[in-house]
Parts: sequence; C-alpha cells; structure tokens
Amino acid sequence: ELWVEPINLGRRIAPDHLLRKINKVLDLGFVRREVAGFYGSNGHVSVDPVIIIKLMLLLFLDDVRSERELMRIVPLRLDYLWFLGYGLEDEIPTHSVLSKARKRWGAQVFERLFARSVEQCVAAGLVDGSKLYLDASLVAANASRNSVIEVVVRREVSKLEEQEQEEDQDSGSSGGSVNRKLRSTTDPDSTVVRHQQGKPTPSYKNHRALDDKAGVVTAITTTTGAIDEASELIALIERHERVTAAKTKVAVADSRYGNTANLIALAQREIRAHVADMRSKLRNARSQ
Repeated sequence: ELWVEPINLGRRIAPDHLLRKINKVLDLGFVRREVAGFYGSNGHVSVDPVIIIKLMLLLFLDDVRSERELMRIVPLRLDYLWFLGYGLEDEIPTHSVLSKARKRWGAQVFERLFARSVEQCVAAGLVDGSKLYLDASLVAANASRNSVIEVVVRREVSKLEEQEQEEDQDSGSSGGSVNRKLRSTTDPDSTVVRHQQGKPTPSYKNHRALDDKAGVVTAITTTTGAIDEASELIALIERHERVTAAKTKVAVADSRYGNTANLIALAQREIRAHVADMRSKLRNARSQ
C-alpha cells in the first residue's frame, strides 16, 4: 500500500456537478459576520455558520423530506461531504443544530442573508431587474390534520361558509378555500385551507417575485394561507427594487393580482402590467 497513489475522493465528483458550480460562485463568508453577535467566546465550539447555511441549501436543493433525514444521508454522500468540507471520519452535526440556528438568528437575519445572496446574483450579472414575475403558492404547515378543531358553534357555520364564498369570488382566489371556522392546535399561526378538492389542511402561503433574466427569486414573503395574493403585489415589487437597485418596468402575474387597486398602483409607478383583469375573468366564469 505504501507504493499506491493516494486516493483522491474529489475525483469522484463530476466537474459539472451542481454543488461544484454553487461552491465556485457563491461566497458565504458574509454569513459569519452577520451572525457573529449570537455567539460567545467561551464554551463549546459551535458549528460553523457557513456549514449551517450549506446544510439548509442541501435540504432544499435535493428536496430532502426532513432535517433528520438530511443528517442521516450526509455521511453517505461524497458530494455532500465535499461541499460541507467534512472528512470521512468527521462527526456530522445533529439535526437540532439547524432548528437552534433558526431560532437563535431570527427572521431578520435570514432576510439579510437572502438579500446578500441576491446582491451576489446581481453582481454576477444574473439579474436584469426590469421584468418581474409574481406568484404565490399554498404550503402545507408541518402539522397533522388531526390537530384541526372547530372554533365556532355549529349554528354559525353556514353564515361563515356564505361569507367565505363571497370573499373567494371577490378576490378571485383559486389557491384554495379558507376555512375560518377551523384551526390547528399544534400550529395556530397557520390557516386551515382546503387545497383544491383535498381535505382542510393547516397552511401558509409563499409569495415571491422572480426576475426574468435567469430565474433568480429576488423578493419573498410568507404569510398565513388566508392572505390574498393581490395584497402582496406592491410590497414584493418594492422589495425587489430595494435589493436589486433596479427599476421594475414590466410586471407579469395571473388574474388573482388583477384587482382595480393593483392595476392603478402599477400604472402610477409606470410599470407595464401583464396582468389579467380579475373582474373580466369572474364575469366570464359566471356566464359559463
């Protein structure tokens, strides 16, 4: 064995591997500076904040179903170990490292980290800033449907259902029907929403703005499932312009954003609106 060339496991990772591309262009050194105030100089040695962010990236890039599952497969993946800078015999952090970091850092820190990542994309020429796509998606909360309970007496149910139907027609929302008479006991911050023809599910709503040039998400916010997409349109555009330092010229969105207030606001900002008129769509639906 002394005469054998040393083994280089890095050769097993293809030159065009996605993690190689990310590692080449994404500088995460700013993360340490952003979170330095949350760590002391004494006690146990903490996991490098850059590694924590890289673990979160792996979680979403490969759509790993849980943090426990991620930590289980990290030692089995040479590409993960290389990306994180771990050796074959190094100890892998437990899943609680990620949840503790999120709680310790807080939402404002993650917003700044997101903004810095977008700024790097702008500097790399991946963002033009002038044409923006806006959309929203319902996301099921991490709560069991068994946790959903009724919060109003039954004689009020019919009144609430009639009110919800009117609200859905006015907003043009097709993402799901909000059920205000139910709530989750384990995740009360979420809103119980019936996804299409599915069962009532505790949910949140992810609102995002996406730049046209390379598909970079430049602005994002998360609300309960009850928040209408249209109410977040202008706020997303403002966040996009603040982070990218670019003036939005064209906004593209579906009819759920096409209410009168939004169309007027876009015109006042001299933004060309490629947004279907919500009222026209409702009239066509009723005529059918």
